Amino acid sequence: MTKRYLGNIITDNPTPPAGPYESDAASGVWSLAEAFAYTKAGLWPTAGSVAPIGVFFGNSSDTNIITRVDMTTSGTSSDFGDQGFNRYTQSACSSATRGLCFGGYSSTYGYQTVNIVEYVTIASASNATDFGDLTQATFDAGGAASSTRGLRLGGGNPSVGPVNIIGYCTIASTGNFSDFGDLQVAVYQNGCCASPTRALSFSGVAPGAAQSLPLNIQYVTIASTGNAANFGNATQNIRTGGAASSSTRAVIGGGTNSGSASNSIEYVTIASTGNGTDFGDLIDSTNAGCSGASTSIKGFFVRYSTSGCKMQTVTIASTGNAEDFGNISQMAGVSSCNTTVSNSHGGL
Repeated sequence: MTKRYLGNIITDNPTPPAGPYESDAASGVWSLAEAFAYTKAGLWPTAGSVAPIGVFFGNSSDTNIITRVDMTTSGTSSDFGDQGFNRYTQSACSSATRGLCFGGYSSTYGYQTVNIVEYVTIASASNATDFGDLTQATFDAGGAASSTRGLRLGGGNPSVGPVNIIGYCTIASTGNFSDFGDLQVAVYQNGCCASPTRALSFSGVAPGAAQSLPLNIQYVTIASTGNAANFGNATQNIRTGGAASSSTRAVIGGGTNSGSASNSIEYVTIASTGNGTDFGDLIDSTNAGCSGASTSIKGFFVRYSTSGCKMQTVTIASTGNAEDFGNISQMAGVSSCNTTVSNSHGGL
């Protein structure tokens, strides 16, 4: 058999790498020129670069399902495992290794709001494991995280309505959440995301009989503790909008504006402060509830439509309308705007 190079040190039939992730590692010994060509094309596997995986907790019904989505391949989803009990309107956040699910309503507990936190290891499909408890029981809270710390921002409580409490935990360990500080405005159904430094909360439902939807964007510095500060205003009042981020830019899309489903997407630069700017539009506005997730490059929006639970994507660094990414076959709908996590979002 003919050798590729002299010296008999390079394999006869090397397998080209399929992508830049460590799981794409291919057999063979490569010359520097070949390695450079694959790197330039974004196809050179790098140790520590894991393929982006999305994990979705629950759906629009009272259920315990967890769904895995390959965020590199359109429409590829599979069963991940089960939560320890049925729940909906729960919230979530994640590091690169663990996904946390917390709060929500549960039929297992007599349709009460719960304070229970569970976790999964994102790389290994399995059932959820008990992590600890929130500082208080909430539903439809915001969730955001850095590589080390998870946050719960606001949320609803049947006794008092929207709450302003922010709680935090160290994701790599287990245990109860601790008090972080307070939001400027108490809200639930607020879309949340993060850079490695800051966590942002967009709009949501504020206290009052009229359930006002504030325009304001709030932020905290994740590594510290303290109350939220004003970031600026969103372009429209949104509840149940899905948020996603790179390390520099946050985008939020979908949700409900003035009682009607919105297809608008807007963005902000996380390191600065200021008002939101129009980004583009989602494909449709057939359903209000929208959950957001992200890799370091792409933002994903998941919402229910007449054709199923549709996943749409945008390139965060640019602007423009969303593109179809496929349907998630395991999901009947979106439970909340903060039920999706990934191992490669902008906070990592």
